[in-house]
Amino acid sequence: MTKMRYEKEDQIARITLDDGKVNAMNWEFFSELNAALDRTIADKAAVLIFTGRPGIFSAGLDLKLLPTQDLGEQVKFQRTFATTMLRVYQFPVPTIAAYAGHSIAGGAILSYACDRFMVADGPYTIQINEVANKMVIPSWITLICRSAIPHRYWKEALLHATPYTPRQAFERGIVDDLVEEGGDIMAAASAYAEKLFKLHTPAYAATKKFLRQEESAHVLDIFEKELLDWRLNYNV
Repeated sequence: MTKMRYEKEDQIARITLDDGKVNAMNWEFFSELNAALDRTIADKAAVLIFTGRPGIFSAGLDLKLLPTQDLGEQVKFQRTFATTMLRVYQFPVPTIAAYAGHSIAGGAILSYACDRFMVADGPYTIQINEVANKMVIPSWITLICRSAIPHRYWKEALLHATPYTPRQAFERGIVDDLVEEGGDIMAAASAYAEKLFKLHTPAYAATKKFLRQEESAHVLDIFEKELLDWRLNYNV
């Protein structure tokens, strides 16, 4: 893998995003991520942790790729983005996002798709910046974000594209756990993961499925309609 590393120790699987740059999400990224998710299931991991190299988790979609795509390619790519993030959102194994670094757009969405979100304090930004960058936030993204962002901050975080420091996100309840600056984020994530070992994995998987499958199916059903509506009526 060139975009990320997969490791498993004891019952914990770990996916580390590290392409040497900003961990931009492109075709290779999603292919590798889905392969790593497949390995997590095959290895019968009890918990999956997502992390990144110090300083960066992900800056989101590859902005050099997007302008090169025609409408057909854009629909296919955006669907791959949606189905991959929704796969994490519905993943049958408990998931934790844990890192010290920037998390923008797709990076924040991946974090919100996880069942637990912990970050180290520091000079980092967590932001859903699509509206500020002339991009629409479709229903599948709002579904994931609204599962993690408290209701009172939906407008601030999504419509107003407000950037947060890790501490500001923690104070708003967007981040579940804040580790002190320079602290061992992976030790904190592993300690929390061990608390999840007591869960019955099949019961966890079924409960998450019942909780999330209907809305996830709905937002995929309207995916192309929303994308075409955006392109035809708003994207000028």
